[in-house]
Amino acid sequence: MTTVELTRFRAARADALLAARPAMLRDFESDRTGFLGARLIRVGEDEWLDIVYWRTPEDFAESRRRGGDRPGIQAFFELIDELISSEEGTTTDIAGP
Repeated sequence: MTTVELTRFRAARADALLAARPAMLRDFESDRTGFLGARLIRVGEDEWLDIVYWRTPEDFAESRRRGGDRPGIQAFFELIDELISSEEGTTTDIAGP
């Protein structure tokens, strides 16, 4: 099973958000133990769902503790206007992300 982070948020500046995404992902890939990948889904005009996959709940907890401590991550986080919800779950299928 894989730990899944589900974060729903509002960000009005879609172009800037999408431009900042690759640097954020590079920071996660190079500096976050257990990061497996992520999908960003637009669910409304300015509403987004970020689905992030982690190897373990501990990897996710450590990343959350560190927050935006890398430039690419911080730049992406700064574009979020409002956090709507944040949840954690686990995959139930064998295939994973």
